[in-house]
Amino acid sequence: MKLLKSMILATATFASAGSAMAQTEVVWWDFFVGGDGQRMKALIGQFNDEHPDIQINATSSEWGVPFYTRVRTAAAVGQGPDIMSYHLSRVPLALSEGILTPITDSDLEQAGLARDDFFPRSIEAASNDEGTLYAVPFDIHSIVLYYNKSYLEGSDYLDEAGNLVGIESLDDLNAALALAQDNGSQTPLSYQTSGPGGIWRIFHTLLSQQGGTLIENGEVLPGDNLDKATRAIAIMQDWGDKNYQPEHAEYEASVALFTSGRSAFFINGVWEVPTLVDMEAAGTLGFEWGAVAVPTLLEEDAIWADSHAFAVPIQGNKEMAPEKREAVMTVIGWMEKHVLDWAAAGHIPAYLPVAESEAFTQMEPNATYASLADKAVYDARSDIAGVASPVYDAALNVIAPAIHGFLEPEQAAEHMRQELQALLN
Repeated sequence: MKLLKSMILATATFASAGSAMAQTEVVWWDFFVGGDGQRMKALIGQFNDEHPDIQINATSSEWGVPFYTRVRTAAAVGQGPDIMSYHLSRVPLALSEGILTPITDSDLEQAGLARDDFFPRSIEAASNDEGTLYAVPFDIHSIVLYYNKSYLEGSDYLDEAGNLVGIESLDDLNAALALAQDNGSQTPLSYQTSGPGGIWRIFHTLLSQQGGTLIENGEVLPGDNLDKATRAIAIMQDWGDKNYQPEHAEYEASVALFTSGRSAFFINGVWEVPTLVDMEAAGTLGFEWGAVAVPTLLEEDAIWADSHAFAVPIQGNKEMAPEKREAVMTVIGWMEKHVLDWAAAGHIPAYLPVAESEAFTQMEPNATYASLADKAVYDARSDIAGVASPVYDAALNVIAPAIHGFLEPEQAAEHMRQELQALLN
């Protein structure tokens, strides 16, 4: 009898231990490096610590084309991740490739989320034309206008608290740039003028602020959109003619121009906020700075934007097991509710309960430019648009020569139209 009791007790103990050790592994791929990468690794570590039953196995890859090519190839043969980071601007191309699975209302419920929990523009960008959701937005990131207060001291462009004011049109911005130049700024307006990202984001913003559209019903720059593209390029070329912007500045050089104090203004993504915060904390910045949403320089409230999001790829010809799908949605829900830690990288949470929380509204400079979420204009819904797409190639190959004076704006706009239209035909 004692032997039987011992056997029963040992069996029960073994079963209990086996149950406690049972885990669902969630294979995770992302493209986060630098400060973003560190923050995401910390979030993943915290999730794993809090969820002994679900463990994220994460891998980071090179941003851009390499990541998306790897995803497309692996997902098609069932060797991809269970969950991955994705840019919403790439969703149209992903849908044409058939590599994303829909995110249903039941999925969202499992994650403790609902469509109404997110900024409407981000949900629209995460969906197809019929409204089916294919990704869950995590943030909204956009370009902002950084400024060096030392070049504006004593002017009408700083209020009593030292905040940037008085830039409500293109004329206002140009006047501020001229003042900064007179006050010793070598390059009053820094941005990436020798790379696709910086050029495209500003061009897209100026086009959108005219109510312009790059692609509509399969046509590139239809109707008066060609004239609007010409005007946008002409504005950027004029900044070059007046020596406001740098010549052929790669990304790192454009950042250095501002952080070294040579540029009064700097247009770049919110993701550079940690660079400035860290330099300020280390005492290596040398000036007071601020950041605001890119002002409405033309007729419409519009700013280029994109979002990091979570997506679930296809598993080749197989269906994801229900318990795995449940674990993936648990991960997504947890991440959304902890997005405040992600916002420290300069991003705006796409999840409204956090974006509207007191903690976020007190986070600076994020709260100052948070209004851009309501002005966000994502790239055209097209296979040839989005991050690291032919549209970005056109910015480098066509718009860049124009802003440096090697093409007339009309020529550049027409070349871009022809180049991109050929890809759609």
